[in-house]
This record gives sequence, C-alpha cells and structure tokens, in this order.
Amino acid sequence: MDAQDKDIEQILPLIPDILSPTDDYIFKLIFGHEDGVERLTSLLQSVLKLSHDEYSEISITDPHLLREYKDDKLGILDIKVKTKSGKIINIEIQVEPSPVLRERILYYTAKMITGQMKSGNDHSDIKRVISIVITAHNFIDESKEYHNRFTLYDPETKTGFSEKLEIHTIELPKIPTDSDGTQLWWWTKFLSAKSKEEFTMLAEQNPQVKNAVVRLMELSSDEKTRLVYESRHKMAWDNWGRERAAEEKGMEKGIEKGRTEIIERLKLLGLSDDIIRQATELPPLQ
Repeated sequence: MDAQDKDIEQILPLIPDILSPTDDYIFKLIFGHEDGVERLTSLLQSVLKLSHDEYSEISITDPHLLREYKDDKLGILDIKVKTKSGKIINIEIQVEPSPVLRERILYYTAKMITGQMKSGNDHSDIKRVISIVITAHNFIDESKEYHNRFTLYDPETKTGFSEKLEIHTIELPKIPTDSDGTQLWWWTKFLSAKSKEEFTMLAEQNPQVKNAVVRLMELSSDEKTRLVYESRHKMAWDNWGRERAAEEKGMEKGIEKGRTEIIERLKLLGLSDDIIRQATELPPLQ
C-alpha cells in the first residue's frame, strides 16, 4: 500500500461530503498553487499540444489583468500560467451559464495580449496566449465534442492567420461515458465526479488523477476550507436573492408605469373613470 492509498483510507471517514472540484475556490487550491504544479502540468498536457520542454519551467503568475485605462474592468482569471518560452495560459472554470461568456473569454484573452505591450516593446515580442475554459454546462452548441480548439484562420481557405491566440473549451456534460483513451477524459471525469465512490475509483485507476483526489479529500476534511467554501456559496445565494428582488421590484415599477400611461391616454380621449374601470379593470389614478 503506497502513501496515497493510505491517505485516502485515513481521510475518507473524516469527510461528511466531498467538496466540488468545479468550485473556482477549490479548483485554485488543487491546481493554482506551487504545491499543485505537478497536477496542473498533467492537466495542461492533456489539453494542449505543446512540447514537453515548455513545462520544464512552468510558473503560476498573478491572475489580475492590468487595466490599460482608468475605467477599464479589472479582469481576474482563475489560474494564469507562464511556460518556459513565455507562453501565457489562462485556465478558467465556469459553473453557471452566461449569455456573454464568449465575449468575456475574448476580452480576457485579448487583454493577455495587450497586457504584454509596454513602452518601447516590439510587436514581434508578443507571446502566444491560450485560454482554457472548462464549463459545467453545454456551451458550444455547434459542436458535439467535449473539447474544442479555436484559432484565428480563414474558414474558406483553411488558412491560419496567427497562432498567437488560441481558445480551448471543455464541456463536462459532453464527456463520453467510456474512456476515449486520452488523459483529458480522466481529468474531466475527476472534475465532474460527485460521490466518494466515484473519486475513489478514479484514484485507483489513474495515478495522475489520484494525486488530485488526495488533495481534494484533504481540502474536504479541512474545517477552515469548508468554512470558506460554504461562506462563498452563501454569499452567492444572497447575491442571487438580492438580484431577484431588484428584478421583481423593477417589474412592479414597470407595471405601475404602464398602468398610469394607459389610464392617462384614455382620459385624454375623454373617457370617464367609470368607463375606464369597466373597460380595463384598472382602478382610477389617485
């Protein structure tokens, strides 16, 4: 029995339930710290076709995207990585659908390019930027594949324009039930797993994923981590509740405004309050 097997057996009884690896906070704790470089490298290698040497000097950098102007939005990436040759990789996990997700991905990816330019820099110095977006929902409806790779190219002539910008999408709901023979399949199964049994099975069958399972179980058994995790989820629900309340209040105001406009128009036509009430079932204006 190796140390990791022993860790799993020791930790499992201490865990009420396993925290979700698709939570951005937990995802960062597993892959976004120096002690997770081995796990991060394995994940990146399963997605990207880069030379092995690129990962020999991998560094996790500040995820904040610099503002070019005072009023620019401050973008925060989940995990930002630099490879040996300077390629910049953004890894982001998105649980909830968003109608502007494509635009946001384009914005953040473009900011990784413009953020490289400083006074006196030559444009030829721009390093390749890569965004990897993992979604817990269907995202690219035009494709049945769970992994898609997008670059700049002419769809008519199939001619590439530049390899400086690349976007990968990984959609967890589209994962095939049976293995497709790739390491990416194992990582996506890890990210989409829910139960202790699923995580334990993955740890038994894949050595690289086992390392991440052990780390996830350690986090799930840590009281402080669970407190932060639960607090963040409570805050998200509270924010959602406030937004819903604001929407409902706005709808009420809109209905009231519409009612007032209808009654005022009818009164301009010379109709009495009694006729307006009978025709519209609206009470007269006070």
